[in-house]
Amino acid sequence: MPAFDKDNQPYQGEHLEQFIQRACAVPFPDDKHLMRYTWPVIRRIFNPLVLDADNIPDRPCLFIGNHALFALDGMIMVPLMLGECNRFLRSMGDKFLWNRMTEGQLLDHGAVIGNPQVCSAMMEQGEDILVFPGGAHEAAKPTSNNYSLMWKERYGFVRLAAQHGYTLMPFATVGPEEFYGHLIEGEDLPDSVVGKLLKRAGVITENTRSDMLPPIPVGALGSLFPKPQRCYVKFGEPIDLSRYAGKVPAQRTQTKIRNEAAQQIERMICELLVLREQRKGEDGMLRRLLTF
Repeated sequence: MPAFDKDNQPYQGEHLEQFIQRACAVPFPDDKHLMRYTWPVIRRIFNPLVLDADNIPDRPCLFIGNHALFALDGMIMVPLMLGECNRFLRSMGDKFLWNRMTEGQLLDHGAVIGNPQVCSAMMEQGEDILVFPGGAHEAAKPTSNNYSLMWKERYGFVRLAAQHGYTLMPFATVGPEEFYGHLIEGEDLPDSVVGKLLKRAGVITENTRSDMLPPIPVGALGSLFPKPQRCYVKFGEPIDLSRYAGKVPAQRTQTKIRNEAAQQIERMICELLVLREQRKGEDGMLRRLLTF
């Protein structure tokens, strides 16, 4: 049974323990799993170019990268890693994504709730884990902040990786940020006509943070379907934290580790943006039309 209480609030006390048991029991996808069929479709639509995958060590890793609008990069990364590298990423998702209707589907595709206890359980089991440290805040950013890391003061992923002797595997993606255009930026939404209607409907309240509101999206040919932007994925140098196993590094050390990962990701983003510009001519006419 789903690990929710009578008020549909997940992951507290015994409900969290139930969820961890369910998450740990998710098997590695076999040849009949839906994701095995999903990857060829995603590869056809978004034509990902993967660089430096040979940097990924043959041991469990905590994959960390830049986050795109609506978290659609996870839709690319999880099937890509399964199809291309035979690695099943357990992606950490924000709490608001989970309810009685979504839990089964999310778990089946490897996702787990973004919770330290859940992450620890995944690491103790030796799972590959996918984390976007910017979380929902980075996934709702305006166009002006595209391809910017917005990690605030988050160090939890560094502490957990160090305590479990994990390896941080930085990566960067370019493409998912442009799956959708921004018809109205989230920060402008409350004062717009649409925003006023949402206020009347009770969707936006006085307590709603404007910096957490996503934009009103517009996809291919003005539809809600994502634009088939080609995706570029690049893996950096692994950061082995095995020497910290069982310990909590000093804050200064945590900052150094986090900065090293962030600098790798930012550098790779710049390299991919240049590479994309150089290879624009390889896109077919249909892709150019649908991504205009």
